[in-house]
Amino acid sequence: MKEDDTLQEFSVFGGPLQRLGRRLGLVREGPNTAWLGVALGLFAWGVLIVPALVQGAGHKVFSLAVIGVHVRLLAAIPLFFVGETWVAPRMAEFVRNIIRSGLVPESELPALSSDIRRIDRMRNSRLPEILILLAVIAVPVIETIAHIPGRTGSWAWVMSQGKGGLTWTQGWYLVFCLPLFRFLLIRWLWHLGLWWHFLSRVEKLKLRLIPTHPDGSAGLGYLEVVQEHFAPLVLAISAVLSASFAEDMLSGTMTFDALYLSIPIVLLLTAVLFAGPLLMFSRKLWICRTTGWSEYMAMASRYVQAFDIRWIRDENASGESQLGTADLQSLADLTNSVNVVRRMRLVLGSRRLMLELAACVILPFVPLLLMKYPLERLAAGLFRMLSGQ
Repeated sequence: MKEDDTLQEFSVFGGPLQRLGRRLGLVREGPNTAWLGVALGLFAWGVLIVPALVQGAGHKVFSLAVIGVHVRLLAAIPLFFVGETWVAPRMAEFVRNIIRSGLVPESELPALSSDIRRIDRMRNSRLPEILILLAVIAVPVIETIAHIPGRTGSWAWVMSQGKGGLTWTQGWYLVFCLPLFRFLLIRWLWHLGLWWHFLSRVEKLKLRLIPTHPDGSAGLGYLEVVQEHFAPLVLAISAVLSASFAEDMLSGTMTFDALYLSIPIVLLLTAVLFAGPLLMFSRKLWICRTTGWSEYMAMASRYVQAFDIRWIRDENASGESQLGTADLQSLADLTNSVNVVRRMRLVLGSRRLMLELAACVILPFVPLLLMKYPLERLAAGLFRMLSGQ
């Protein structure tokens, strides 16, 4: 079976919104959807801000008390699409890599092709985005059951500010801006679910894992590269949460000390969402390592016994005859191969991946320190430290 005849370009991204972006010229091949995100964010923000400035209410919309509005529209929405642009080519490259490398045997290519076609139908279907719209409509009902952090993230709070009727700014935010952000967030979770599903299907294939592969992961190491490219999505979610917590702290409904519990929870959820899929392959990696350890140790035993008989026990072997022999280099190479098997990772995610994800989570929370430690206090403390006073 020829690869070109059965396999199409893999992607979990698509749907009516992306097709609309192509018609408008905002989605380029690749896919590059970043301009679509920028356009959506700026359009929603501009229609929200311009009337407020005309009415002289700029001091209200640019207040720190509603910082979440600006973060959702100007940071999170563009980052959602930057995330698509970053990770989509890496996903496609992962699929090409496992085929070219022989990790997926030829006998398993029909099953892989079937899985790719299934994902393609699911990503381009209209039904998921219709259901997401219905979910967005249901969010105000959910708000009455579960507390959503941030005043501007709550439909009820925005409604309560419209004493004597909602203004254009409040109405536009409730009818378009907030639902748009929630739609795009849930849409991203749908794409993430498709990626999880595809990896679970790949894990079920009869993969040809090699315990001595230089990546230390039996040939699956590139999957970690894919997960690294989810960084813009992690950054977007963390930025929205940080802005929401800032609103709650400014309103007095949350203390700074509550972050000591909230941030570890966000870190844990991030690890589950973006490092969790890597655990799917741990069982096969364990089997590969165990089997490889047994096979390479058996081969090593045979080799060193033959080496010992030829070069150690043989009374006719001389130092001169041992000089330059390839057997010594082969013994060293064999030792290195056995060590590669012994050190083979059972979890694909490395410390580097976890640190990168953690940095994307923590970075947006750093400005919140200014709410407990004002800038002038930090500057004065730094000056005293440097001056020795």
